[in-house]
Amino acid sequence: MTTARDLFIIAMDPAPERTVGQGDLSLALAGAELLDLLDAGTVTVDGDLVVPGGSSVPDDRLLAAAAAGITRQPPHERVEDWLWRRGRDLAAAYQDALEEDGELTRKRSGLLPFGPKEVELVDTPARRRAVARREEGDPVLASLASAVGLDGERPEDEEPGLGDETVTTVVATVHEAVMELEAVRQRRTIENTAFANVWRGP
Repeated sequence: MTTARDLFIIAMDPAPERTVGQGDLSLALAGAELLDLLDAGTVTVDGDLVVPGGSSVPDDRLLAAAAAGITRQPPHERVEDWLWRRGRDLAAAYQDALEEDGELTRKRSGLLPFGPKEVELVDTPARRRAVARREEGDPVLASLASAVGLDGERPEDEEPGLGDETVTTVVATVHEAVMELEAVRQRRTIENTAFANVWRGP
């Protein structure tokens, strides 16, 4: 399993502190993939640039797709740009992949047999590993979960220590991207409200 898959699984776990937005989760998944690729030696981070490393191809198909999208020639991509590009619709891609792998199943919601279907986690070894990793306080998974609000708001001095400067850079960039996305949402809400008020009139 990968950090990205573990993050998706704990985001799907029942009764999180709050519902995770697809955009927020997609950005965090892109960050988790980058950390997985760093751990595998597939990429390195030079300053804030994603630089190709070894030629190893990850076994996980989503990670392999991420590795295939690395910019091989200078100018290399910034971590922030990677998150926004790779993160586009990434949560949906993980949902599809976990459904194909039997980690998620669809069930009818409500009493009607033709009602909408919702996805739920299957009790698999992968789910148990992801939950155990979270309960053990894995610092990388905890920091990514915190970025999307899965563990509530933590004071900065309570953030888990990551120990590695490169990992810290990636996780910090995920936090910044999620906050930027929230700022965009708020701005659109304000603009839409103002537009509605113009049409409504005095």
